[in-house]
Amino acid sequence: MTLIDTTIRRIHPIPLALDDAIKRHINDLTKPVGSLGQLEEAGFRYARIRQQVIPDMPVKRLYTFAADHGVVEEGVSAFPGEVTKQMVSNMVNGGAAINVFGRHVGCDVRIVDIGVNGDLSEIGGLIHRKIRHGTGNMVSGPAMHPDEMLAALQVGVELADEAAQDGVTLMGTGEMGIGNTTASAALMHVLLPCALDGIIGRGTGIDDAGLQRKRTAIAAAVKRHGLTTNKGDEDPLKTLSTVGGLEIAGLAGLILGSAAHRIAILIDGFISSAAALVACRLCPSIADYLFFSHLSAERGHRTFLKEMGAKPLLDLGFRLGEGTGAALSMSLIDAAVKMMREMATFSSAGVSGEVNSVDEGAA
Repeated sequence: MTLIDTTIRRIHPIPLALDDAIKRHINDLTKPVGSLGQLEEAGFRYARIRQQVIPDMPVKRLYTFAADHGVVEEGVSAFPGEVTKQMVSNMVNGGAAINVFGRHVGCDVRIVDIGVNGDLSEIGGLIHRKIRHGTGNMVSGPAMHPDEMLAALQVGVELADEAAQDGVTLMGTGEMGIGNTTASAALMHVLLPCALDGIIGRGTGIDDAGLQRKRTAIAAAVKRHGLTTNKGDEDPLKTLSTVGGLEIAGLAGLILGSAAHRIAILIDGFISSAAALVACRLCPSIADYLFFSHLSAERGHRTFLKEMGAKPLLDLGFRLGEGTGAALSMSLIDAAVKMMREMATFSSAGVSGEVNSVDEGAA
């Protein structure tokens, strides 16, 4: 039995025993029931993940996984592959958006080289877990050998294990990799499943010709690897291995490992959502542990969220990745927990509650 198998066996649906007590506490806060809308829902969900009626303040960490993609050979990106390596250096030096936002919300941001096409061994402050120097071109062969894909999943699980040992209770996902919107669109095309035109987008800003090359590359890869796109029953590991990415596999492992430790998980944008989709197809109970941080401007993200029945916390027009949306939305989880911890209750403050109030909201 692999580490992935044992991790999945440790993931269970969240118990319902505390649900009523959590709802009663939120509804007893000195405000009209449901008047803080989605923030009440976020507080309820975080409390039930942590199995605390009044949860402790989150201990926050975010991992940004970096890797390259062989499919850039097909002209699917507006930027060359070497930008991945350059941006990783920028992140390690603290100059990227994810570093700024991480500092802003008090989150420990860690950068992982899981598959950058270049030698980064001399860069300090980087987590060195490289599986290979970028994926293969999915159009001409599998993106990864199955053993490489499993190794990348394992990296994510192991990092989640370390985070749990460090007391982390709120995990953020992030990524960096030129070409990874192509891999993510391919994964969603197969695993949601959904029509290619409903999921494919412009990524880093490709023109119409680049968009057509992207569409052609995904269709060719799906056909080459014999993947089905209309039944929703394709093997998620086969799909990940053939058309996925090393950073996407690492994130999927991180999500699995975090759920196994009852760590709440903030999913960033389109690429992180593809990793979450893989994890959910491997273990449906994962959905209980996920917060979708924001609606990405990448066209397919709206399709994904609709198909998954998910409601994002933010809609800011982001399409950067890195974990930027996940980091910023951590402040909302903080606010929800502070609401539950610091607001007075009607019963404690001697304030009259609503007449004929209905026990609703916060669920």
